[in-house]
Amino acid sequence: MDFARAREARRLRDFQARCRTVTDVNRGALGRLFQTGLIFTRQGARLGRDLLLAHQHLLRVSDLLDKIGELPDPGGDGDATALYEEAQALLARTTELAARCSVVLARGS
Repeated sequence: MDFARAREARRLRDFQARCRTVTDVNRGALGRLFQTGLIFTRQGARLGRDLLLAHQHLLRVSDLLDKIGELPDPGGDGDATALYEEAQALLARTTELAARCSVVLARGS
């Protein structure tokens, strides 16, 4: 059994799961924005744009993770590391945007 491959496979699955979780949170926040009617306010419109930007980030993360999955040896070269770092940065930015939206939605409710 190749432990390095198993670690890389688990790392990829963890990133994919985190991406799905953040996507669900983002989708829920956007839905609440519409349900509460806050989308029709200036602050709500700005929040909606932020959530759409976050969604674009998540699509990019998904593409990066697909590229990592297609690499012949993800743990063996710097390509995977660079892709993981970019994915991590995008997920962090998306999480920040979703948290900001949650704060505004909590105040608006």
